[in-house]
Amino acid sequence: MHSAFSGSLQVVASYGYIGDIVQRIGKDRVEVVVLARGDYNPHIIIPKPSYIAKMRRADLLVINGGQLEIGWLPQIIRQANNSAVQPGERGFLDLSQHVHLIDVPTSVSRELGDVHPEGNPHFFMDPENIPVIATAVTERLTELDPDHQAYYEANNKELRTFWQQQMTRWEAQLKPYRGEKVVEYHKIFDYFFNRFGFLIAGTVEPLPGIPPTAKHIAEVEKMIVREHVKFIFQDVYNPQDASSYLAARLNIKLIILPHDVGAVKGADNVFSVFDEIIRRITQ
Repeated sequence: MHSAFSGSLQVVASYGYIGDIVQRIGKDRVEVVVLARGDYNPHIIIPKPSYIAKMRRADLLVINGGQLEIGWLPQIIRQANNSAVQPGERGFLDLSQHVHLIDVPTSVSRELGDVHPEGNPHFFMDPENIPVIATAVTERLTELDPDHQAYYEANNKELRTFWQQQMTRWEAQLKPYRGEKVVEYHKIFDYFFNRFGFLIAGTVEPLPGIPPTAKHIAEVEKMIVREHVKFIFQDVYNPQDASSYLAARLNIKLIILPHDVGAVKGADNVFSVFDEIIRRITQ
């Protein structure tokens, strides 16, 4: 374990948004490595040998949690064999333990598709969670490097002040859309829609991770007409053909949204992800 005097803390983050928040809190006290690319499906990352080497050197591993990484990260942790970043250790931070997860299933079965038993893990899509995540990171960096507590706390305060300004602006920009009914491909933007008052009419995929059949697409089409839906929202990594078909057939807007830092051009930090989402909705 690095002490406060032995240079910067080596931090591994599973996703880009986490890396950006850690960098904003730790600044020159941390060296951050992000494992997953922002334009990839966050559930399915192909582990590279370089990931294991990075994990081996880490003082801190920060993950999204909520089983979002379950398909790819455990084997990297196991192969790296770094005692500092094992679950339960100080060097392991699961952000899902610090936020409220929605859509917790009452029962879990394969018939429900790729359901996350702990709830919907895409909580970064609620910008109200940014300061919550930042504070969890601040506390953990302080625990590992107590000599720099004041530094981390000052950086957290700076982030929260900036976040509050952005949040006020985002709420004003989206106020005209409150009550708007929307359809999304996969339940990745639910936290965002809930926060800003959009009503989720349904999903293009019938169940999480299950591609839509022609029958299901026909049902979604009827529902879009019935509910007067004006928007279909789609992430960058799922197939877009069903959403494109519905949007063209019904003459409504298909909007591709970023789900993480680096998912699309212009979404290069935690704040510009939301700027870009809102720009695409309101343009």
